[in-house]
Amino acid sequence: MSFTPKPRSGLGRRHFLAGAGAVGGLAIGVAAAVPGASAARAAGPRPDLMTAALGTPVRDLPHLPATRPAGATAARAARAAAALRTLTPFRDPLPIPRVLRPRGTLTLPLERARVRLHRALPATHLWTYGGSHIGPTIEVRRGRRLRVAWENHLEGDFPVTAVRVPFAYDPEQPLMWDRPGREGGAPRQEVAALPPWAVVHLHGAVTGGGNDGWAENAVSPGHAQLAEYPNDQPAGHFWYHDHAMHITHLNVMTGLGAGTYLIRDEEEDALDLPAGEHEIPLVFYDRNLDADESGELTGDLLYKGIVVADDPYELVRPFTGPFTLVNGVIWPHLDVEARWYRFRALNAANNRPYRLRVVDEDDRPIPAGAFLQIGGDAGLLPKPVPLGEGITLTPAERADLLVDFRALRGHRLRLVNALPEPGARPDMMEFRVASRASHGGATAPAPGTTLSPSYRRRNEADVADATSRMVVVTPVYPKDPELWEMERVKAPDGPFPIDGVIQFEHPDGTVHTYKRVSNTFDDPVRFTVPSGSTERWSFLSLEKSEGSYPHPMHLHAVAFQALGRDRYDVSTFEFFELPGGGYGAGTTSPLKRKGGGTLTPGERGPKDVISLGPGEMVNVAAEFTGPAGRFMHHCHIYEHEDMMMMRPFVIMPPEVLAAAPPGHGAGPAHGH
Repeated sequence: MSFTPKPRSGLGRRHFLAGAGAVGGLAIGVAAAVPGASAARAAGPRPDLMTAALGTPVRDLPHLPATRPAGATAARAARAAAALRTLTPFRDPLPIPRVLRPRGTLTLPLERARVRLHRALPATHLWTYGGSHIGPTIEVRRGRRLRVAWENHLEGDFPVTAVRVPFAYDPEQPLMWDRPGREGGAPRQEVAALPPWAVVHLHGAVTGGGNDGWAENAVSPGHAQLAEYPNDQPAGHFWYHDHAMHITHLNVMTGLGAGTYLIRDEEEDALDLPAGEHEIPLVFYDRNLDADESGELTGDLLYKGIVVADDPYELVRPFTGPFTLVNGVIWPHLDVEARWYRFRALNAANNRPYRLRVVDEDDRPIPAGAFLQIGGDAGLLPKPVPLGEGITLTPAERADLLVDFRALRGHRLRLVNALPEPGARPDMMEFRVASRASHGGATAPAPGTTLSPSYRRRNEADVADATSRMVVVTPVYPKDPELWEMERVKAPDGPFPIDGVIQFEHPDGTVHTYKRVSNTFDDPVRFTVPSGSTERWSFLSLEKSEGSYPHPMHLHAVAFQALGRDRYDVSTFEFFELPGGGYGAGTTSPLKRKGGGTLTPGERGPKDVISLGPGEMVNVAAEFTGPAGRFMHHCHIYEHEDMMMMRPFVIMPPEVLAAAPPGHGAGPAHGH
């Protein structure tokens, strides 16, 4: 398995294990003027097929060219589309993961299991946490330390078949990623040969670097990963998942995708929220299934990579699939009483965002007052938020939701994904509400209730003197997106564009210049953070297609607060051919701010993932109060982190940083 670029006609072609590969081979780590850059040939425009593959709805691309397959390939596509109709929704009950309340220590095995994803399917081979598709819910009290031994008992062949097929668009059929079956793709032997090598990351945990689940510290069968979690943070909804270097996007497919981890505290207790059997995790993601030669679904998991461009580099779309699973079952149902329920929702998908909406039999949303958000990623919101139009969650985002079924007795409601292209169907699951009234039970906090008296909302003034850092995400095409850490510098003489150099024009007319100082995981650490400090981090997406899926940007070791969102005209960022081959990228003229963006009410609480849309800059305030150590920040689209859109950063005691030799201090930062 190699991530080395393979030369082809001067510019080279890159082949990826992950469906998107390493990005360091052709990029230049330190900005330098490109001789003759003013005359350098710019990269060609991105094809509409590529734009559709990035998440832009087909309805927004009316002139999308059809590339219908022919012969046997067309027959396979037709059989795959027909297979979608063989699974009836809402036949299986929603599984409720068992709850563990350990005292001090816990041993949890990673083990092989056979699980039915739908009653009409054969059992599926999985690698699991404790034998179920969704791991057990771990519940702890704030401040009570927990030591976990994640024991690797996995065995057998890799339980996911991976294929790669070229993108063909047929307007008469579902999109390729929304069809089951291999469609002629040959199994990738390098994936079939993968060993049971795994590491568990407790997402959102404020813990030491040695306990964070470092991607390269995975363990093999017969060994255990030992981790200690202080749980010294406010009540919140956290989760554990695999984070193994290079193969996270595949390991999560095997069944090592998610388990819920809840921290409780006295502030949450005081709200008297629905609890016990009336508090339920809803972990959702999409998957694909293999089919036999006749088109019958086998129940085996399939990772179908769609090649959306192959010149000058092979680009493969991050995974999405046709089948939505909730708690490990395809399109389940849940019998509920006519009372308030609390749902801990988690988007555990590789790539697909979800807009959650609860609708009745006529597809009408339930009243806003019956669907509330009270918490986000890392804790309670300032106030309850009505969700009449639903709530959007990108991968790794969570929402603490309350639903009132009292006025909906006897109805069959559905949780749907209300985004334009939700998979094979918008339905995620069904709620079957009892016809009789339920007496007693917890209710929702009244509108305007302060949910967390200890939560203090930060603003820009609070971080006016803080160290600021900038992270940039480049667009897809002609090569895969990259994650750049930036440093503010004096403007070079030009000519522009210069590889790795980005300029901004501020409203007062001044121009600020930044250069790329790292762009792959293996580059030296550039961000070193003094423990106990508060910093301002800015994430900028240079993606130009407004309909593209957002990047969910994640910081380990800290909960942060979103300060604001701005929109930029990113049309002046260009890729261009380098004299020695490959592509450079930079701005031809300074980027200009188009206006302010919008933070949702749910983004005004404590977060550890923030949605970064095309052409957006999101600024966050992060208070690094936890233990020191080496951590990571990355895009939480699994394929993106595996293709090195992930960077290490280090937290150190300030006294240690003061003793560091020159050049080994807090690392590059940027001004406002």
